[in-house]
Amino acid sequence: MANHHPLLKTITLTALALLAFAANSVICRLALGNHAIDASTFTVLRLLSGSIVLLLLMTSMKKNTAVNPTKGSWGASFMLFLYAVTFSYAYITLDTGTGALILFAAVQITMVVLSIISGNRLRFNEWLGAIIAFSGFVYLILPRVTAPSMTGFFLMTVAGIAWGIYTLQGRNSTNPLMDTAYNFFRTTPFIVLLALITINNHTSASWEGIVWALLSGGLTSGIGYTVWYIALQGLSSTLAAVLQLSVPVIAALGGVLFVSEEISVRLIVSTFIVLGGILVVILGQAPRKSN
Repeated sequence: MANHHPLLKTITLTALALLAFAANSVICRLALGNHAIDASTFTVLRLLSGSIVLLLLMTSMKKNTAVNPTKGSWGASFMLFLYAVTFSYAYITLDTGTGALILFAAVQITMVVLSIISGNRLRFNEWLGAIIAFSGFVYLILPRVTAPSMTGFFLMTVAGIAWGIYTLQGRNSTNPLMDTAYNFFRTTPFIVLLALITINNHTSASWEGIVWALLSGGLTSGIGYTVWYIALQGLSSTLAAVLQLSVPVIAALGGVLFVSEEISVRLIVSTFIVLGGILVVILGQAPRKSN
Protein backbone atom coordinates (compact mmCIF):
# COMPACT_ATOMS: atom_id res chain seq x y z
CA MET A 1 0.00 0.00 0.00
CA ALA A 2 2.91 2.32 0.68
CA ASN A 3 3.67 2.51 -3.01
CA HIS A 4 0.34 4.24 -3.58
CA HIS A 5 1.06 7.08 -1.13
CA PRO A 6 3.17 9.18 -3.55
CA LEU A 7 0.43 8.87 -6.18
CA LEU A 8 -2.26 9.88 -3.70
CA LYS A 9 -0.11 12.82 -2.58
CA THR A 10 0.36 13.98 -6.18
CA ILE A 11 -3.36 13.70 -6.95
CA THR A 12 -4.35 15.59 -3.79
CA LEU A 13 -1.81 18.39 -4.23
CA THR A 14 -2.57 18.73 -7.94
CA ALA A 15 -6.28 19.06 -7.17
CA LEU A 16 -5.56 21.71 -4.51
CA ALA A 17 -3.29 23.66 -6.87
CA LEU A 18 -5.86 23.60 -9.68
CA LEU A 19 -8.56 24.75 -7.26
CA ALA A 20 -6.28 27.63 -6.22
CA PHE A 21 -5.73 28.56 -9.89
CA ALA A 22 -9.48 28.49 -10.53
CA ALA A 23 -10.13 30.65 -7.45
CA ASN A 24 -7.43 33.05 -8.62
CA SER A 25 -9.16 33.29 -11.99
CA VAL A 26 -12.39 34.31 -10.28
CA ILE A 27 -10.56 36.82 -8.05
CA CYS A 28 -8.86 38.44 -11.04
CA ARG A 29 -12.23 38.75 -12.74
CA LEU A 30 -13.71 40.43 -9.68
CA ALA A 31 -10.74 42.76 -9.21
CA LEU A 32 -9.52 43.60 -12.70
CA GLY A 33 -12.58 42.67 -14.74
CA ASN A 34 -14.80 44.88 -12.61
CA HIS A 35 -12.18 47.67 -12.57
CA ALA A 36 -11.99 47.59 -8.77
CA ILE A 37 -8.23 48.15 -9.01
CA ASP A 38 -5.70 49.14 -11.67
CA ALA A 39 -3.29 46.61 -13.16
CA SER A 40 -0.11 48.07 -11.63
CA THR A 41 -1.43 48.27 -8.06
CA PHE A 42 -2.93 44.80 -8.35
CA THR A 43 0.40 43.34 -9.48
CA VAL A 44 2.39 45.09 -6.75
CA LEU A 45 0.00 44.06 -3.97
CA ARG A 46 -0.30 40.53 -5.32
CA LEU A 47 3.43 39.87 -5.32
CA LEU A 48 4.12 41.69 -2.04
CA SER A 49 1.35 39.88 -0.16
CA GLY A 50 2.59 36.59 -1.58
CA SER A 51 6.09 37.36 -0.29
CA ILE A 52 4.80 38.23 3.18
CA VAL A 53 2.61 35.12 3.53
CA LEU A 54 5.40 32.84 2.32
CA LEU A 55 7.87 34.52 4.68
CA LEU A 56 5.53 33.80 7.61
CA LEU A 57 5.08 30.20 6.45
CA MET A 58 8.79 29.70 5.97
CA THR A 59 9.53 31.15 9.42
CA SER A 60 6.96 28.91 11.10
CA MET A 61 8.39 25.85 9.30
CA LYS A 62 12.05 26.82 9.70
CA LYS A 63 13.16 23.41 10.93
CA ASN A 64 11.66 21.67 7.90
CA THR A 65 12.96 24.17 5.34
CA ALA A 66 16.50 23.95 6.70
CA VAL A 67 16.81 20.39 5.37
CA ASN A 68 17.11 21.54 1.75
CA PRO A 69 18.03 25.24 1.87
CA THR A 70 17.32 26.00 -1.78
CA LYS A 71 16.48 29.57 -2.67
CA GLY A 72 14.81 29.59 -6.07
CA SER A 73 16.50 31.57 -8.85
CA TRP A 74 16.53 35.02 -10.38
CA GLY A 75 15.38 33.52 -13.67
CA ALA A 76 12.29 31.98 -12.08
CA SER A 77 11.60 35.21 -10.17
CA PHE A 78 11.71 37.25 -13.35
CA MET A 79 9.35 34.80 -15.07
CA LEU A 80 6.98 35.06 -12.10
CA PHE A 81 7.02 38.85 -12.27
CA LEU A 82 6.74 38.89 -16.06
CA TYR A 83 3.71 36.60 -15.89
CA ALA A 84 2.03 38.65 -13.15
CA VAL A 85 2.49 42.06 -14.76
CA THR A 86 1.65 41.09 -18.34
CA PHE A 87 -1.36 39.09 -17.17
CA SER A 88 -2.74 42.04 -15.20
CA TYR A 89 -2.38 44.51 -18.05
CA ALA A 90 -3.69 42.03 -20.62
CA TYR A 91 -6.71 41.23 -18.47
CA ILE A 92 -8.00 44.79 -18.63
CA THR A 93 -7.77 44.86 -22.43
CA LEU A 94 -9.33 41.47 -23.21
CA ASP A 95 -12.62 39.81 -22.39
CA THR A 96 -12.41 36.77 -20.12
CA GLY A 97 -12.92 34.12 -22.80
CA THR A 98 -10.40 35.56 -25.24
CA GLY A 99 -7.82 36.08 -22.52
CA ALA A 100 -8.18 32.51 -21.29
CA LEU A 101 -7.83 31.11 -24.81
CA ILE A 102 -4.64 33.05 -25.52
CA LEU A 103 -3.14 32.36 -22.08
CA PHE A 104 -3.69 28.61 -22.00
CA ALA A 105 -2.75 28.14 -25.64
CA ALA A 106 0.57 29.90 -24.95
CA VAL A 107 1.14 27.81 -21.81
CA GLN A 108 0.47 24.52 -23.61
CA ILE A 109 2.64 25.36 -26.62
CA THR A 110 5.50 26.62 -24.44
CA MET A 111 5.56 23.59 -22.16
CA VAL A 112 5.20 21.04 -24.96
CA VAL A 113 7.83 22.68 -27.19
CA LEU A 114 10.36 23.05 -24.36
CA SER A 115 9.69 19.46 -23.29
CA ILE A 116 10.42 18.24 -26.82
CA ILE A 117 13.56 20.40 -27.04
CA SER A 118 14.79 18.88 -23.76
CA GLY A 119 14.56 15.43 -25.36
CA ASN A 120 11.14 14.18 -24.22
CA ARG A 121 9.29 12.76 -27.19
CA LEU A 122 5.51 12.81 -26.85
CA ARG A 123 3.66 9.61 -27.64
CA PHE A 124 0.60 9.46 -29.85
CA ASN A 125 -1.74 9.16 -26.85
CA GLU A 126 -0.19 12.24 -25.27
CA TRP A 127 -0.68 14.30 -28.42
CA LEU A 128 -4.22 12.97 -28.79
CA GLY A 129 -5.10 13.64 -25.15
CA ALA A 130 -3.71 17.16 -25.30
CA ILE A 131 -5.70 17.92 -28.46
CA ILE A 132 -8.90 16.48 -26.96
CA ALA A 133 -8.52 18.43 -23.70
CA PHE A 134 -7.74 21.66 -25.56
CA SER A 135 -10.78 21.12 -27.79
CA GLY A 136 -12.98 20.78 -24.72
CA PHE A 137 -11.49 23.96 -23.25
CA VAL A 138 -12.09 25.87 -26.50
CA TYR A 139 -15.66 24.55 -26.70
CA LEU A 140 -16.35 25.90 -23.20
CA ILE A 141 -15.10 29.44 -23.78
CA LEU A 142 -15.98 29.76 -27.50
CA PRO A 143 -19.15 31.87 -26.97
CA ARG A 144 -17.12 34.44 -25.04
CA VAL A 145 -14.28 34.78 -27.53
CA THR A 146 -13.97 38.01 -29.50
CA ALA A 147 -11.27 39.46 -31.71
CA PRO A 148 -8.46 40.58 -29.36
CA SER A 149 -6.52 43.83 -29.53
CA MET A 150 -2.92 43.42 -30.65
CA THR A 151 -1.67 44.78 -27.32
CA GLY A 152 -3.84 42.39 -25.32
CA PHE A 153 -2.86 39.46 -27.51
CA PHE A 154 0.85 40.21 -27.13
CA LEU A 155 0.70 40.72 -23.37
CA MET A 156 -1.34 37.57 -22.68
CA THR A 157 0.92 35.52 -24.94
CA VAL A 158 3.96 36.71 -22.99
CA ALA A 159 2.12 35.88 -19.76
CA GLY A 160 1.45 32.34 -20.99
CA ILE A 161 5.05 31.79 -22.09
CA ALA A 162 6.38 33.13 -18.77
CA TRP A 163 4.04 30.91 -16.75
CA GLY A 164 4.96 27.86 -18.84
CA ILE A 165 8.66 28.44 -18.20
CA TYR A 166 8.06 29.12 -14.49
CA THR A 167 6.12 25.86 -14.21
CA LEU A 168 8.82 23.81 -15.90
CA GLN A 169 11.49 25.28 -13.62
CA GLY A 170 9.44 24.10 -10.65
CA ARG A 171 9.80 20.45 -11.65
CA ASN A 172 13.43 20.57 -10.44
CA SER A 173 12.57 22.05 -7.04
CA THR A 174 13.84 20.13 -4.00
CA ASN A 175 12.19 22.48 -1.50
CA PRO A 176 9.07 24.01 -3.09
CA LEU A 177 8.24 26.30 -0.15
CA MET A 178 11.65 27.94 -0.01
CA ASP A 179 12.00 28.10 -3.78
CA THR A 180 8.59 29.73 -4.18
CA ALA A 181 9.22 32.08 -1.26
CA TYR A 182 12.55 33.28 -2.61
CA ASN A 183 11.09 33.56 -6.11
CA PHE A 184 8.49 35.92 -4.69
CA PHE A 185 11.09 37.81 -2.59
CA ARG A 186 13.26 38.43 -5.63
CA THR A 187 10.41 40.10 -7.50
CA THR A 188 10.81 43.11 -5.14
CA PRO A 189 13.25 45.05 -7.40
CA PHE A 190 10.93 44.50 -10.36
CA ILE A 191 7.95 45.64 -8.26
CA VAL A 192 9.77 48.83 -7.27
CA LEU A 193 10.66 49.50 -10.91
CA LEU A 194 7.03 48.94 -11.96
CA ALA A 195 5.82 51.32 -9.24
CA LEU A 196 8.28 54.01 -10.32
CA ILE A 197 7.28 53.69 -13.98
CA THR A 198 3.55 53.83 -13.30
CA ILE A 199 3.54 56.30 -10.39
CA ASN A 200 2.57 59.22 -12.60
CA ASN A 201 -0.12 57.26 -14.42
CA HIS A 202 -3.74 57.21 -13.38
CA THR A 203 -4.09 54.59 -10.65
CA SER A 204 -7.25 53.64 -8.83
CA ALA A 205 -7.85 51.08 -6.14
CA SER A 206 -11.00 50.55 -4.12
CA TRP A 207 -10.90 48.73 -0.81
CA GLU A 208 -12.60 45.83 -2.52
CA GLY A 209 -9.91 45.71 -5.18
CA ILE A 210 -7.16 45.84 -2.56
CA VAL A 211 -8.71 42.93 -0.65
CA TRP A 212 -8.95 40.87 -3.85
CA ALA A 213 -5.29 41.64 -4.68
CA LEU A 214 -4.14 40.57 -1.21
CA LEU A 215 -6.16 37.35 -1.39
CA SER A 216 -4.79 36.62 -4.84
CA GLY A 217 -1.21 37.12 -3.71
CA GLY A 218 -1.24 35.58 -0.27
CA LEU A 219 -3.59 32.66 -0.81
CA THR A 220 -4.22 31.58 -4.40
CA SER A 221 -0.79 32.67 -5.70
CA GLY A 222 1.71 32.36 -2.85
CA ILE A 223 0.34 29.18 -1.28
CA GLY A 224 -1.18 27.93 -4.54
CA TYR A 225 2.13 28.13 -6.41
CA THR A 226 3.95 26.38 -3.57
CA VAL A 227 1.47 23.49 -3.70
CA TRP A 228 1.84 23.42 -7.50
CA TYR A 229 5.63 23.16 -7.22
CA ILE A 230 5.22 20.18 -4.85
CA ALA A 231 2.70 18.51 -7.16
CA LEU A 232 4.98 18.98 -10.18
CA GLN A 233 7.45 16.51 -8.71
CA GLY A 234 5.01 13.72 -9.58
CA LEU A 235 3.83 15.05 -12.97
CA SER A 236 5.33 14.94 -16.44
CA SER A 237 5.65 18.22 -18.37
CA THR A 238 2.90 17.18 -20.77
CA LEU A 239 0.46 16.15 -18.05
CA ALA A 240 1.17 19.32 -16.08
CA ALA A 241 0.38 21.38 -19.17
CA VAL A 242 -2.83 19.52 -20.01
CA LEU A 243 -4.10 19.51 -16.42
CA GLN A 244 -4.15 23.30 -16.41
CA LEU A 245 -6.80 23.24 -19.12
CA SER A 246 -9.22 22.13 -16.42
CA VAL A 247 -8.89 25.46 -14.56
CA PRO A 248 -11.60 27.33 -16.55
CA VAL A 249 -13.87 24.30 -16.17
CA ILE A 250 -13.31 24.22 -12.40
CA ALA A 251 -13.96 27.97 -12.22
CA ALA A 252 -17.21 27.53 -14.16
CA LEU A 253 -18.30 24.66 -11.92
CA GLY A 254 -17.48 26.83 -8.92
CA GLY A 255 -19.82 29.47 -10.28
CA VAL A 256 -22.57 26.86 -10.43
CA LEU A 257 -21.94 25.68 -6.86
CA PHE A 258 -21.25 28.95 -5.07
CA VAL A 259 -22.77 31.76 -7.15
CA SER A 260 -25.92 29.91 -8.26
CA GLU A 261 -25.01 30.20 -11.93
CA GLU A 262 -26.97 27.96 -14.26
CA ILE A 263 -25.35 24.71 -15.33
CA SER A 264 -25.37 24.48 -19.10
CA VAL A 265 -25.10 21.64 -21.57
CA ARG A 266 -21.94 23.28 -22.90
CA LEU A 267 -20.32 23.15 -19.44
CA ILE A 268 -21.25 19.48 -18.98
CA VAL A 269 -19.98 18.50 -22.42
CA SER A 270 -16.74 20.47 -22.11
CA THR A 271 -16.08 18.99 -18.66
CA PHE A 272 -16.28 15.46 -20.03
CA ILE A 273 -14.12 16.34 -23.04
CA VAL A 274 -11.39 17.98 -20.94
CA LEU A 275 -11.39 15.16 -18.38
CA GLY A 276 -11.38 12.62 -21.20
CA GLY A 277 -8.35 14.28 -22.77
CA ILE A 278 -6.52 14.30 -19.44
CA LEU A 279 -7.33 10.59 -18.99
CA VAL A 280 -5.95 9.80 -22.46
CA VAL A 281 -2.69 11.57 -21.56
CA ILE A 282 -2.45 9.65 -18.26
CA LEU A 283 -3.10 6.31 -19.97
CA GLY A 284 -0.60 7.19 -22.67
CA GLN A 285 2.10 7.73 -20.06
CA ALA A 286 1.41 4.58 -18.05
CA PRO A 287 3.75 2.27 -20.06
CA ARG A 288 6.54 4.84 -19.85
CA LYS A 289 6.38 4.98 -16.06
CA SER A 290 6.86 1.22 -15.83
CA ASN A 291 10.23 1.31 -17.54
